[in-house]
Order: sequence, then structure tokens, then C-alpha cells
Amino acid sequence: MKIIENGVVAPMGFSANGIHAGIREGKVRIDLSLVYSAVRANAAAVYTTNLVKAAPIYVTKDNLADGYAQAMICNSGNANTCNADGIEIATKTCEILAKQINISPKDVIVASTGVIGMPLSIKPFEKGMPELAAGLGNQAANAELAVKGIMTTDTVAKSIAVEFKLGDEICRMGAMTKGSGMIAPNMATMLCFVTTDAAISSELLNEALHDVVGDTFNMLSVDGDTSTNDTLSIMANGLCGNKMITEKNEDYNKFKDALYFVCENLARRMAKDGEGATHLLECVVTGAKTKKDAKIVAKSVICSSLLKAAIFGADANWGRVLCAIGYSGADLDINKVDVSFKSAKGSIPVCKNGAGIPFSEEKAKEILLEEDIEVLVNLNDGEGESKAFGCDLTYDYVKINGDYRS
Repeated sequence: MKIIENGVVAPMGFSANGIHAGIREGKVRIDLSLVYSAVRANAAAVYTTNLVKAAPIYVTKDNLADGYAQAMICNSGNANTCNADGIEIATKTCEILAKQINISPKDVIVASTGVIGMPLSIKPFEKGMPELAAGLGNQAANAELAVKGIMTTDTVAKSIAVEFKLGDEICRMGAMTKGSGMIAPNMATMLCFVTTDAAISSELLNEALHDVVGDTFNMLSVDGDTSTNDTLSIMANGLCGNKMITEKNEDYNKFKDALYFVCENLARRMAKDGEGATHLLECVVTGAKTKKDAKIVAKSVICSSLLKAAIFGADANWGRVLCAIGYSGADLDINKVDVSFKSAKGSIPVCKNGAGIPFSEEKAKEILLEEDIEVLVNLNDGEGESKAFGCDLTYDYVKINGDYRS
């Protein structure tokens, strides 16, 4: 498996575009994105567990009930959440797009992101759809326009593509994601759209997606808020020519490995681009009684606001790590826990068997001043292991969210 160029349009048969449709009032930014497959594709998705769900989620769930899709359309600037006519707007968006590119409206994945509770007009979609469809292409520039159109407070565009082999065929997988704040998933998080030219049944596609989410996007947190719009979808059009994957064989495992690589890569990049963030924070847990316990501990540590603030200040306050482990709810013996901090500048143990040990504060600060920080936790109680991704908590996070609507 190797990383290649062109993001969501790297797989055969996919094209994309992004335009400024005017959904972001008063701002000239790309705010409407489209990804299209030349043929109908097997598809699957996972969604937010928040009881408050964006209208597009209900429409997409209904459209994907048969396991197929051929296009994805997403707007930014307005979440289409808590609107009385939200379902109508999302449904009509699918219909307008379907008519423009000659597919069934039931084969459309529709999504929105932005401010919650703001009225959304259908007019920008009606006016912009011809331009959006006419500009579809399979070049890097098209993929870049598409990913820019789904961004909100993101400071960098996030996309990736990989190439891998299934049988004798070279297959490709591409993905784009947005997410910088309001991230504490119980499914996936943010918005992420994956494309692949591999042939795999809708049932196994759905199973692989749900399995991978649990160890990647579900282990990501920026601020502890679970969004109302979270959607992770995938379309597999089969154009690379591999034998259709209908059972959990070697090819299925290779496909799942590629999906895991893509999702983990994007989860890390989302954490690093957390609102106001200056550090990527990763907690690696080993020695847990079970994998479940390891995941609980890892997530608890990277969600700790006190630890996140300490990382911002390059303060090796390991007691905050122990505190987060202690209230995590995992089955563990705190008197067996070891903790170290690690970065490109090296690694330094700070806790052994649940108690502090002498260490150089100067060396610890040097380690914690690096952009990418690892908190290594060994529970010394089994074989379970996991990792979670997050970021530090800075002054800028408050500034960004203090005037988000303006």
C-alpha cells in the first residue's frame, strides 16, 4: 500500500467539484461540493449518535437503505439542523442534483455542515447546481475544490488517497474530511467521504466501515462535543476490476487495512487541526486487561481538559494523566500504572506503579514543546491496547467559538 495523489478522485470513475453557491452569506468561499461516480456504487455510512440530528442524515439513511449511491453533495456554512423544513430542503437538493446529472435522487448522499438552527434556502442549490455539475473533473484541482467546499473552521484541507492490490488488480481509495471543533464522536465524527474503485458487497462494506470507525474516528476528540451532523460515508464502484469481495477472505482484510490506514491518517490530521490547537496529542495505552479497557483509558486521557491545558503550557503534569485514568471507568489497578511523555525530542518516564518518580523538568519541557506529543500509558495488567487522538486546549479555542456565528 502506498500514498498517491488526487484524493477522492484517485479511484477510477470518480470526479468532483466545489463552487461558491452563496450559502455562506457575505462570504466568498467555496460552500458546495460534489463527488460523483460514473457508475452506481455499493455504499455504506455511519452517523452521529446525537439525538439532535441534521436533516440530511435522515434523508441519506433512507437513500442508502438499498446499499447503493452514485453521488455525494455537501454544503458548508449551514448545518441544516433544527429547521422545520430541513427534510424538505435536503430531499429537494437530491432531486435537483439528480436531474442535473441524470441519476436517481435515491442514489444521493446529502450532507451539511455549519451553524445549527439557521434557516437554509434552496435557492443557492438551484442556482449553483448547473455550474457544480458542469465543472466535474478527475484532476487534483477538482479534489481540492471539493474538500475546500466542506470546510468550516478547518485551517487546512484534509484528504488522502492510497493504492493497494486485491488479487491481480491495483485498486485505489481516496477520502476527504472536515472537522476542527465540536468533535467527540460516538460513531465517526465530523464529515468524511470515502471513495474506492474496489468491488466489495454493500454488506461487507458496511461491516468494514463500522469496525474501522471504532479504532479511528471514534478514538478522536477535540473538545468533548458530539456534532449533530457527523457522517462518514463510502462509495465502492468496483471499476478496478477485482473479484467482488463477498466473504471475509484475504482480499477483505487487505481492503479493511487500506480503510483503516486512510481513516487513522485523517483522524490524526483532524486532531492536529483542532480549533486553536498547537499540539497533536496521542495517548497510547498498553497492558490493559481488555481492548475495551484500553480504549476507555486512552479516550479519557485525551479528553481531559486539564491535561490538554497542561500540554499547551508544556507542563509535564502527569498527575492529570493519572486522574483521567482513575475516573475513566476502566477495569484496572492504578498501583500498576506507568506513564511516560514522548515526542521527537525523546521519551521521559514520569510515573511508575502509580507513583511519581524523579525526572528532569527541563528535559520534559523540551519534549512537550514539540508539535506531536505522545502520552504512553502501560497498565501492566494484560494484553489489551489502544490509542486515541486529540489536541491541546488553547486561548484561541475560546476565541473561535466565542464568535462562531459571526
